[in-house]
Amino acid sequence: MAVHLFERRARAASRRGDSAVVAILRHVDLVLVGSIFALAALGIVMVYSASRSIYPLEPTYFLKRQIAYDLVGMGAMVACALVDYRRLEEWAYVIYGIVMVALVAVKGIGRSQNGAERWISFAGIQFQPSEFAVLAVVIAVGVYLAGHERVLNARSVAILVGMAGLPMLLVVVQPDLGTAILLAAVLFVMLFVGGVRLRFLAGLVVLAIAGFACAVVLHVLNRYQLDRLTAFLHQDSGGSQTLNYNVIQSKTAIGAGGLRGTGMFNGLETNLAYVPIQYADFIFSAVGEQLGFVGSALVIGLYSVVAFRVVRAIQTARDSLGRLLGAGVLAFLVVSVFENIGMTTGIMPITGIPLPLISYGGSALVAFFIAMGLVLNVELHRSRPR
Repeated sequence: MAVHLFERRARAASRRGDSAVVAILRHVDLVLVGSIFALAALGIVMVYSASRSIYPLEPTYFLKRQIAYDLVGMGAMVACALVDYRRLEEWAYVIYGIVMVALVAVKGIGRSQNGAERWISFAGIQFQPSEFAVLAVVIAVGVYLAGHERVLNARSVAILVGMAGLPMLLVVVQPDLGTAILLAAVLFVMLFVGGVRLRFLAGLVVLAIAGFACAVVLHVLNRYQLDRLTAFLHQDSGGSQTLNYNVIQSKTAIGAGGLRGTGMFNGLETNLAYVPIQYADFIFSAVGEQLGFVGSALVIGLYSVVAFRVVRAIQTARDSLGRLLGAGVLAFLVVSVFENIGMTTGIMPITGIPLPLISYGGSALVAFFIAMGLVLNVELHRSRPR
């Protein structure tokens, strides 16, 4: 009898566990997941198209690595989605501290590439800590704001600015101005959503402008960064043609695509690698040349779907922490897409920010997948009690 009773209780417990899992999975945003996978799949194809001529003896070199990065990123997204985001309250500052240590370590044991010192190699794996700095700030600022939403005074705002300002300073000296700008945008959006007074936000805008002016005057920014900004502001001048070579070739590729594009794996600019680093920062030019205006609009449409689903997650979040995490991820996504597409079309200066889920690069891919995992987490747990 005791054995039968134990079996019945075990089956009942199993059924309750299964029903709990089903209840959580019922809230999976299939539209968001489908859009993420569609962008990642397109990224695999476009990376192969833009990189196969770089190493003729091994045309699938970047393709295989991109697929591996996607698989790791998807695994990280699933893991991030399943653990209740409320547990971040216990680990937020630990995560933040680990990323800050990694950013400091870059200057000591980091690896230089193309004049920038942004990468750390560990156990044969190379990663870029600055790509995870945005996530660390989103989590830490979100947890702090959620815990101090009733006492958001000048002291609280100063702490939050310092929390984002430290990684901004650390990435600027790498140098990585693009990520610093991205961090500033994420902080501003999260402060706005968190209910910080408008006078504080206005003061931060003035402070940011003054900080940039001081960075220029004190030569904190590298010469090539100032040259990029100057060349962007004077794109039609003869002296800026060399500095604007990437942008000129990118716009030529996009223009050659016309309405419907030259077709996948076709296109002079892409096949002959006229656009430097086309498989990474300038991959949207490959999209424009091969898929044309129609294909480019569809890609932007997919990003719009992802953005709208993130907005939906923010609206349906069960608490302020969920809303703040969603707001941070939304700023991360929108600013990255706008800046990347903007620099390939000449309406924004070159900053090196990758196109989310499409550009080649392991750290950036994994970071964006984790960001999407945070949004899925907020949605999966929105119906559970606090």
